Amino acid sequence: MIVALVLVGGVGAYAFAAPKVQQLISAVGGSSEPDDYTGDGTSKVTVTIKQGDIGEDVAKTLQRSGVVKSSKVFYKLLLTSPDVSFQPGSYELKKEMSSKAALAALKDSGNRVQASIVIPEGTALQDIEAGMVSKAGLSEAEVSAAAKDVQAYGLPAGATTLEGWLFPATYPINPGWTAKQYFQSMVDTMKEHLAAAGVAEADQERVVVFASLVQKEAGLAADYPKVARVFQNRLDIDMPLQSDATVAYGTGNTHKVTTTDAERADAGNPYNTYVHKGLPPAPISNPGDVAIKAVTNMADGKWLYFVTVDLDTGETVFSDTYAEHQVAVKQFQAWLRAHPEYQ
Repeated sequence: MIVALVLVGGVGAYAFAAPKVQQLISAVGGSSEPDDYTGDGTSKVTVTIKQGDIGEDVAKTLQRSGVVKSSKVFYKLLLTSPDVSFQPGSYELKKEMSSKAALAALKDSGNRVQASIVIPEGTALQDIEAGMVSKAGLSEAEVSAAAKDVQAYGLPAGATTLEGWLFPATYPINPGWTAKQYFQSMVDTMKEHLAAAGVAEADQERVVVFASLVQKEAGLAADYPKVARVFQNRLDIDMPLQSDATVAYGTGNTHKVTTTDAERADAGNPYNTYVHKGLPPAPISNPGDVAIKAVTNMADGKWLYFVTVDLDTGETVFSDTYAEHQVAVKQFQAWLRAHPEYQ
C-alpha cells in the first residue's frame, strides 16, 4: 500500500490516501515528535507545488523552504491522512510550522495564491535565480544549470551570461514550467522591449551592457539620459568610465556600488573601469525601459562627471570639468557627515 501511495501523482489534483491507522497517526502527528516544529509557524513564506509532484516531493519542498523541520515526518503524516488532495500552485504558509499545521494549511484553499517572480529594475542574475528557487519551487541545481546554458536562449553569439538579458517585470508562476522556460520568457520580453525602443538586433548587446551600467549608476529617472551622456562623452574621448558599480560587480558585490582604493586599483578585475577603458565586458544588472531609452535617446551636454549629493532625494550634480566636480564631491561629503546613518 505504501509503495502504491508513493507513486500516486497525476497532471491535475494530487491525492494521498491511506487507512486510518491510529497508531501511526499518534506516532507522527503529535507535537511531541522530536523532528517536528510546534505551533502554527512564524514568518510568511510562499511555496510552490509543481505539476507532477508526489507526496515525497511536496514534503521535500516544505523542508527546503523552512516550513517543516523534517520532510520524513511530514510525509509520514501525509500517508496516514485520508483523502488529502491539493492542486499544483503556490501556497502562502509560514516558516517553522508543525507538520500537522502545514498539512492543514495546504488543505485550506484560502492559502493558495497566485505567486509571481518579481524582478525590479537593476536586479542581478544571482538574485533572480534565488527568486526562481524560492517562488517557483525549482531546485538550485536546475536553475544554475539553466542559467549557464547561455546559448540556449537565442542570444547574440558574443553573449557569455544571461545577466542583462532578463527583463525586469512580474512573471506569474507556472507550476509546469522548467527553469529554462522562465529564463526564455524573460529573455523574450527583453528582446521585445529592445525592439520597441528601436534597437537593431546588431546593437542589442552593446545597448544592454550600456543600459545595465546606467541602471546601476543613475538615481532619479530624469537623470538617466544625463548619466548615459556622461559615459558616452567619456567613451568618445577614450576616457575611463570610472564606474564604481562595475568594479563592485567584478568583486561579486551586486548590492552596492561603493568600492575601496584597492578594488579600484585591481587590474585583475575585468569589470574595473578605472583601469580598463571602454564598457565592461558584459552587463552588470538587468536594465528596465528607463535605462534602455536613456541609452538610445541621451541628453545633450558636455558633462564628464556626476555625483549624487543627496541620497535621500537622489539629487545629482553634473559637471563639465574636474574642478567643478570636486566642488560637488565636497557637497556630497558634507551631506554624508550630516547623515552618519548612511556610512
